[in-house]
Amino acid sequence: MTQDHVIKLLLVDDHPVVRDGLRRIQELEPRIKIVGDAATMAAAVESARRLQPDVILMDVRLPEGDGIAACRQIKAFLPEARVLFLTSYADNRFVLAAMEAGADGYLLKENDARRIVDAIQAVLRGGTVFDPVVARRAVRAIGGEGRESPLSVLTSQESRVLAEVARGKTDKEVAVALGLTAKTARNYLDRIFSKLNVHTRTEAALLYTRLNGG
Repeated sequence: MTQDHVIKLLLVDDHPVVRDGLRRIQELEPRIKIVGDAATMAAAVESARRLQPDVILMDVRLPEGDGIAACRQIKAFLPEARVLFLTSYADNRFVLAAMEAGADGYLLKENDARRIVDAIQAVLRGGTVFDPVVARRAVRAIGGEGRESPLSVLTSQESRVLAEVARGKTDKEVAVALGLTAKTARNYLDRIFSKLNVHTRTEAALLYTRLNGG
């Protein structure tokens, strides 16, 4: 994405006051253009299909469904879109379900507009963003805290691969960075998932980042 690229943002929240408040984001980052908003799960999916946003800022709880199911559906037909949850719910069930659905980040609504803008930019670069509160809880839920770091089961090469993934790199970019073939990088990642008992790149990246002081 070039410096001048317009960032198309879709707002999904069932509270009009919240959506109106989030429009301040455009004042902080002129490149961000809010192309639409939605208040229900069905409207979120339809709007994403029609507007092709770069980033979707979405609540977990929505009428007639939920944001997690919407995320899963949207990622199926628009995999390049980044889904950043902005919600009041810090419960592990929602955080882990969001990760499994392919979410690129999870923030609490108590964050200010500047933090939200920074998170939007981070997920566009391929990173993952999690509120520190939910990150701590999620790591505990996936076995990230204890007497011994779960990362200790990884070989040195697997650790290097995971470090590159945590920086938001694709399999191809990891391969180039470490002098591997794309298939070999993917094989390493499959073994990492198995050893850490995680299922997505987001879970793996979150675990690595948290345990390395991120």
